[in-house]
Amino acid sequence: MAGSGEGAGRRRPTSRDVARLAGVSHTAVSFVFNGRAEGNLSAETQARIRDAAERLNYRPNAVARGLRRRRTAVIGMVTDHIASTPFAGALLRGAMRTAWERQHLVLTVDSAGSPEREDAAVAELLDRRVDGIIYAAMSLRRARLPAGLDQCHTVLANCLPADGSLPAVIPSERAGGRAAARLLIDAGHRRLALAGGLDDIASGERLRGYRDALRTVGLRAAPETIVRTGGEIASGYQAALQLLRGVPAGRRPTGIVCYNDRVAAGVLLAAARLGLSVPGELSLVGYDDQEHMAAFLDPPLTTVALPHEAMGEVATGLLLDAVEAGTPPRVETTALPCPVVARGSVGPAPD
Repeated sequence: MAGSGEGAGRRRPTSRDVARLAGVSHTAVSFVFNGRAEGNLSAETQARIRDAAERLNYRPNAVARGLRRRRTAVIGMVTDHIASTPFAGALLRGAMRTAWERQHLVLTVDSAGSPEREDAAVAELLDRRVDGIIYAAMSLRRARLPAGLDQCHTVLANCLPADGSLPAVIPSERAGGRAAARLLIDAGHRRLALAGGLDDIASGERLRGYRDALRTVGLRAAPETIVRTGGEIASGYQAALQLLRGVPAGRRPTGIVCYNDRVAAGVLLAAARLGLSVPGELSLVGYDDQEHMAAFLDPPLTTVALPHEAMGEVATGLLLDAVEAGTPPRVETTALPCPVVARGSVGPAPD
């Protein structure tokens, strides 16, 4: 039949087609694409098989290969609000790139913060026989973990298990807070303040790092120089007015560490209203290196970046190491450095 010839021409090539073209057995092709060729086939035979596969545009059947290995070559990722935040792309990008390099795909489910949806997502991923699951959070917190994570290899990203039962990959927030303050100290500033922040792990750790840095030059953070107002632009504006408005120049902070880049944007607005130049009279350091924001403020914001992409990479690597070893990942917390991004908002301390 005419139609059958066309259909045959379009069908996906099989390993038997590769074997015929290369002039080898079907078993030899299987050895090459299942990683068992070394010691069983000569280099010349392996090259001939790979050349035939390339000419036919042959791709191994991932499902069949996964069934033989009792794996699916798919990992799951369950998140809370990541898909709706500016940082989602970096964490997901790091996870997907690492998975792809190791011949896995990532199936992502965002729960929008619903515990019931998280439980259902994990159950669905387990039904689909994923090789493992990454649970990722928008912001560093102790997480209530979805039911079912104990049934597969699991690694947490940007959160900690409330019961300490699972490995986690998080930012080194204390070191980040220390680095932010050091930027100002190294520029000669000694009248420092901290603006914004929440009642969360990140705020507490960044404050500890900030105090660490001050102690290195014999300073301590007076209570009135730490203003906790939240994490939005309005919070930064409010905190800056409290720190700067009506304060004599000789007592006014010359450098402010901000809880995040949105807070720093609010401080910039307040400084403009008060007639203070940045960085001439006031230097600022943000936190997060928020995409499409930090680099476009005036002046561009010096900030400490959260390692979202690295968290995705490392969490995925730990998970796939466990999958390949067939043993659960070691229960430990991996803290990744938060790199400094120098721009134009920090200058020398004014005379």
